[in-house]
Amino acid sequence: MIASLDPWLEPLRFACEVQQVIAMRLMALARGGPQAETEAQLMVEEKIEAFADAEAALANALFAGETIMVAAERAYAPVRSRVHANSDRLAHSVDRLQP
Repeated sequence: MIASLDPWLEPLRFACEVQQVIAMRLMALARGGPQAETEAQLMVEEKIEAFADAEAALANALFAGETIMVAAERAYAPVRSRVHANSDRLAHSVDRLQP
């Protein structure tokens, strides 16, 4: 039965991590100051880079003759990686602010 849940677990985990990153970013932006401006700029830059990398990975996979499912996984990988890196980075910055 657990194996039958595998296709659902990664999207669920990713969705939760995305929501966590959004919440931490909103907290950083709400604090204001130069850190908030830096975070806002970083957020935009990272999205552009992540989606450019995803598009390139998708195109490369399709050009190599991979199936659409494999190509989609390759496109998803850079976005997933950046979300995870942001989650780690933002969690550490929130930890530093705790009294």
